[in-house]
Amino acid sequence: MKRIYLDYAATTPVHPRVLQEMQPFFSERFGNPSSLHLFGQEAKMAVETARGRLARLIGAWPEEIVFTSGGTEADNFALEGIAYAQEDKGNHIIISAIEHHAVIKCANFLQSRGFQVTILPVGGDGLVDPGEVKKSITDKTILVSVMHANNEIGTIQPLPEISKVVKEKGSLLHSDAIQTVGHLPFNVDALGADLLSISAHKLYGPKGVGALYVRKGTKMVNLLHGGSQESGHRASTENVPAIIGLGVAAEVVLEEMLEERTRLIPLRDKLIKCILDKIPDTQLNGHPTLRLPNNVNISFKYVEGEAMILNLDLQGIAASSGSACSSGSTEPSHVLSAIGLAPEVARGSVRFTLGRLVKEEDINFVLEVLPKIVEKLRAMSPLAKK
Repeated sequence: MKRIYLDYAATTPVHPRVLQEMQPFFSERFGNPSSLHLFGQEAKMAVETARGRLARLIGAWPEEIVFTSGGTEADNFALEGIAYAQEDKGNHIIISAIEHHAVIKCANFLQSRGFQVTILPVGGDGLVDPGEVKKSITDKTILVSVMHANNEIGTIQPLPEISKVVKEKGSLLHSDAIQTVGHLPFNVDALGADLLSISAHKLYGPKGVGALYVRKGTKMVNLLHGGSQESGHRASTENVPAIIGLGVAAEVVLEEMLEERTRLIPLRDKLIKCILDKIPDTQLNGHPTLRLPNNVNISFKYVEGEAMILNLDLQGIAASSGSACSSGSTEPSHVLSAIGLAPEVARGSVRFTLGRLVKEEDINFVLEVLPKIVEKLRAMSPLAKK
């Protein structure tokens, strides 16, 4: 059976170039970057090369890149690092209702420690209104955290407009850009972000490594205490092979991004249009145009999303019913609830996310088998129209 992978928002396969450049750092080039001898300095030089590659991808200075263990650590470092460093100014943090759990749960933790947290609503298309940011921000607001694009519904946020509001109050802006770095062309200055979270395994790099962009001059309190790695920002011996992988992945996606976006958008749009045309009682979730080039999130009324995922898997198609980090939860997606979907509709949602190995013939196969799966499940559902 042919396997078709349509869950690139959950993780991506490591690019062959990435794997090739990582391999020597597991064996013959195994030095500790903090060591002064040749082995160590060779590893240190490779880490700094990776830092420069990632900085070029997002339009930053290399010294503004702090390598982490992944996106969750980057999000936590951004929120906690700013919260405790800026306590003399205020204790108010603003996040959106559709943030990743790494941001929401960290904000909840800070709230339990005495910080004030405001959760911004979103519209039915998943957009944060800059006007809502303006209404919520105060002189005590130290940080606003709005993700660049949502991992479930693909909506791309108006960060430059939000940044303008934030800067007028003298606050800082963090953005979880894990779904957009490597997939959308952008520049940190154009976005207006002071902090930006990145994860390697979302852009054809390895798992277990990410980065936090920290604008020069931004005062942070460290999460980890120990050695002076990462210019004193993050103690712990660097995961050299993984960092190399992130750097190579950044270089590869920078080279291929335009061509890949141009290829994926028509496939995305074909999948959306044909599903909505062929299968009744369906709706697209997220903004119709301001969305990631590879994201398709559809609600199928009268069926359970997880049942659809299992039936698709039996046909060799891998998709998801929401964030991979929420797998196993019986609660409807907080993102779909935030955009106004009723629980029974939210539970019938499926996310298809495309990537570099997806071809038009794969989309055609999905469109061939999906209507039959929906028809079968609706025939079994007591809620379906008979």
